[in-house]
Amino acid sequence: MKKTLLGLSIAAALVSLPSFAEVRINGFASIVGGQTLDDDDTLYGYDNDFNMEQESKFALQVSADLQERLSATAQVIARGENDFDAEFEWAYLTYEISDNSQLSAGKMRIPFYRYSDFLDVGYAYRWVRPPQSVYNLSFTTYEGLSYLHNSTLGDWDSALQLMYGAVNDDIVAVTNNDAAELNDTLGVNWTLSRDWFTARVAYFMSEASIDVSNSAQLTSLLNGLDGYGLSEQRQDLEIEEDDAYFAAIGFGVDYNNFLFDAEYTQFEVEDSILAKQRQYYASVGYRIDDWTVHFTYENNDDENDSSELNTIPAQIQTPNGPINVSTNPSDPNAPLLRDATNFVLLSQRAESNTYTIGARYNFHPSAAFKIDVSRFEDDITNTEVDLVSMGVDLVF
Repeated sequence: MKKTLLGLSIAAALVSLPSFAEVRINGFASIVGGQTLDDDDTLYGYDNDFNMEQESKFALQVSADLQERLSATAQVIARGENDFDAEFEWAYLTYEISDNSQLSAGKMRIPFYRYSDFLDVGYAYRWVRPPQSVYNLSFTTYEGLSYLHNSTLGDWDSALQLMYGAVNDDIVAVTNNDAAELNDTLGVNWTLSRDWFTARVAYFMSEASIDVSNSAQLTSLLNGLDGYGLSEQRQDLEIEEDDAYFAAIGFGVDYNNFLFDAEYTQFEVEDSILAKQRQYYASVGYRIDDWTVHFTYENNDDENDSSELNTIPAQIQTPNGPINVSTNPSDPNAPLLRDATNFVLLSQRAESNTYTIGARYNFHPSAAFKIDVSRFEDDITNTEVDLVSMGVDLVF
């Protein structure tokens, strides 16, 4: 019923367009399957049982040229991880200010990464999925404004994008489903390209608020800090109107049959429990007729600054007098708040390496078969997970 109503809504919208509007409908799909090679291992939503729903998706993009430099775009996508329930991913209007610049308003993709604009279009890149150590933020769209200016600087092509807006969505932060608000999000994305070389930098800043009530452990700790009057330490852990930033730099080479891509990103919500995230990948590829073979290395390093540890005072003043924050569990007056606070901060630590070898075969002008074999190494737990993924990406 949900999909039927959505389809009727789209059809009604198209019928209601003025007769002079030029409507284009494009689509893409990915049919992806994968499994880990050992029992009890999980990675990217896969386990030891072969699964073809986790990353499979189908999408339609509808664009309407309303003339007079105005156009409308909407994208509907159905993802296997969401039981293929269709939903609007994008919906925005674009006005061409000049031949080189345009202003868009609505719900759009946040240009965090080099492949952000076609992140869901698997046919656009060589991997089964983009390197997850870098492409790991669980939200990808925002509601607001975007200004794009294209120009030439000598022999270089320049694309400068400015965006402003907000995100109000459930994301993966402390748990897998935390309500988040990113307000006053302001960002810039600049891409320079010349012949076979492309370089890109991006920077975004925002005011972040994330509801952590889904974490019973963190909620209990915050209440404990409140109970002992440690409001400043509580504010340093909770995520309430905190400054956040995201920075990225990357470049790509497509020279004859040789391919190279690299991106480095950094993300932080200041004065919060969330660790500062640093990650990068480097990928080489080579085209042989309709085949592309590639190797990718990824690194992820998440860690809170050491200055955030041991911020709970050794002695706490209470109405009944001072008590010591002791690590001795036999002390009935010791709330163990320092240990608990350090524990939740240290629990955000992550350090991993991922190695992927894969191949892509363009067996059709609009379709490609891919296979990737990845090994994920967790340096904190000294564990390894091997994953085999394969699929078909197509555009139509």
